[in-house]
Amino acid sequence: LLKVLSHIDSILRSPRAPPLIYRRSKGPVQNYIKENGQESGFEHLPLTIEMWADQLMALKDLHKSLRKLFLELVPWHSADPQDNRESVRVEDLQFIVDAILEEIEHKEKNTQTPSLPTLFAIVSHFQKLFDVNSLNGVYPRMNEVYTKLGEMTNAMRNLHELLELDSLTPPTVVVDTVGKLCDIIHKNVTEQVQQLLGTQDIPSIIDKLEEHECFFPPFQALIQDLLCLLEISNLDDILPTVRNLK
Repeated sequence: LLKVLSHIDSILRSPRAPPLIYRRSKGPVQNYIKENGQESGFEHLPLTIEMWADQLMALKDLHKSLRKLFLELVPWHSADPQDNRESVRVEDLQFIVDAILEEIEHKEKNTQTPSLPTLFAIVSHFQKLFDVNSLNGVYPRMNEVYTKLGEMTNAMRNLHELLELDSLTPPTVVVDTVGKLCDIIHKNVTEQVQQLLGTQDIPSIIDKLEEHECFFPPFQALIQDLLCLLEISNLDDILPTVRNLK
């Protein structure tokens, strides 16, 4: 037993032992066990071993807590079949901590979470672009912009199909194409009006309209007088009634 105690004592006195683990007892001299006129040096062992036992139990609890944290941060990680083993080493805890740190560093590299000033600048820029006076009006204006954008996108898609344009054709080309089409339609309508009126000269059309304005009111008055005089109401009855009077 003395040999075992001596071996434990040598471990506690070793430079590798933590400084706070080994402390020489400061009790009365009668508490020391004398051997060959020397202090035995073993009087501190029970307290030290008891403290070690407590630390080993705390090490297991710390291991469980770190495992819970690790599975919370990395839920897709498969559970270690040795999680429930009796002995827990410091290397096991260090492995978990390193894995957590590696995962955090990986997330920081791949995800750029904007800071509060950046988010404030984005909202302010949106308010300036779309004339929003208050924060309460940001969401309604966002919905309005989204709706208008959807309508415009559908309209442009329909125009692309109607004009037989490629879907990647820019809006400026679509507008130019619609303008040219309107010019063609307007030109065709003008030619049809000219053909209908029997003239290719616009001033002649104006003259004909002026002649119509001069002729039609007296003619309409004459027809109304005839209808009243002949006591009829239909234009088609004027000629047969006049013939009967003849």
